[in-house]
Amino acid sequence: MKFKEYKYLVLSDLYRIKGCINTVAFVREILFGESFKHIFWMRTCRFTKNSALLKYSVYPLARILLNHFTYKYGISIHFNTKIGSGFYIGHFGGIVINDESIIGKNCNISHGVTLGQANRGHYKGSPILGDHVYIGPGAKIVGAVKIGNNVAIGANCVVTKDIPDNSVVVGISGKVISQNGTKGYINRTDYEDKLSRCKG
Repeated sequence: MKFKEYKYLVLSDLYRIKGCINTVAFVREILFGESFKHIFWMRTCRFTKNSALLKYSVYPLARILLNHFTYKYGISIHFNTKIGSGFYIGHFGGIVINDESIIGKNCNISHGVTLGQANRGHYKGSPILGDHVYIGPGAKIVGAVKIGNNVAIGANCVVTKDIPDNSVVVGISGKVISQNGTKGYINRTDYEDKLSRCKG
């Protein structure tokens, strides 16, 4: 990962959470923002671990801080997990994501969410989420299921099979009840033009 990509990811996360990109918002979230603080150190660990210059200097400190906030806020997401831009955690607590999971851009994760691994069967493996996915409080996604783009997963839903694009899923086990997607749930996604120079 190059620095420009790292910067883009961090600022896209900030924009999704605060709706702005400036130094004041960044400093405030680093000091007081629970979810952004965890996401920032997660991104920083991934970037510095793969940097020949930083992996023996900044990375050890970043890893210590990430571990601290993992236990403090109850957010267990390994820094090697593949997560797209604009990652949003609404409320911290009880969040567990298997490090083999893949999460697309502009994903909303709520408290109590689990993306878990299945060790046998047709869906052996970990979840793959598309773009613009909303996961409600307490929802569980287990196994190598593929969640399409613009999918809304309701509170306490348990998903154990593939879900097509634009679906709204509820219940145990999860059933598609409409094709209304995530309209109104995934906000502040207009950062791409604002951050186009960061991509390089």
